[in-house]
Amino acid sequence: MGRPRTGQSRGQGPSGASSGNPRGGGSTTRERDSRGPRPRDRGRGDSEFQDRVVEIRRVAKVVKGGRRFNFSALVVVGDGNGRVGVGLGKANTVPAAIGKGQDRAKANMFQVPMRNTTIPHEVLGKFESSSVMLKPASEGTGVIAGGAVRAVMELAGIRDVLTKALGSTTAVNLVQATIDGLKQLRSKADIEQMRGVKITL
Repeated sequence: MGRPRTGQSRGQGPSGASSGNPRGGGSTTRERDSRGPRPRDRGRGDSEFQDRVVEIRRVAKVVKGGRRFNFSALVVVGDGNGRVGVGLGKANTVPAAIGKGQDRAKANMFQVPMRNTTIPHEVLGKFESSSVMLKPASEGTGVIAGGAVRAVMELAGIRDVLTKALGSTTAVNLVQATIDGLKQLRSKADIEQMRGVKITL
């Protein structure tokens, strides 16, 4: 029996460099992450938008040979100045699901009518078995809302509002019901144009 070669430890190739993966499958996750962002994340430059992950869920699909796990991420994106959007991303990894959710939320952004720091009038948003009541509040009240509804309000730039969740409290339903309510809002100018009269308050 010959002696083992010097300068070659366990997990190293003939040249002495680490093979990364003991099975020979290429570089490790840590080595891949050190190379920098993926090509799809480079050059986005959307610094004016803020995003918040409301919920991440893991779902399993039973296939031949076992179960296949996927992830869904509910993401809210807004500029803090009246524009907000919501997106649901699905992928087999959490970062990819969040990235898809961000892209869809930016594509679904819309302008929310506001009166100073609150909403112009009371409204009731509905989605499936969930309802969210939104009421204007005086300055200094703050955002009186739960986690899912609060994320939409804060990223939209609404700083004073009263909310009440009715029915199902599933995060996806509450967020969509909040979006439905915000889309029903009309500013004073919109109502005047629609009715053809001058409103004096």
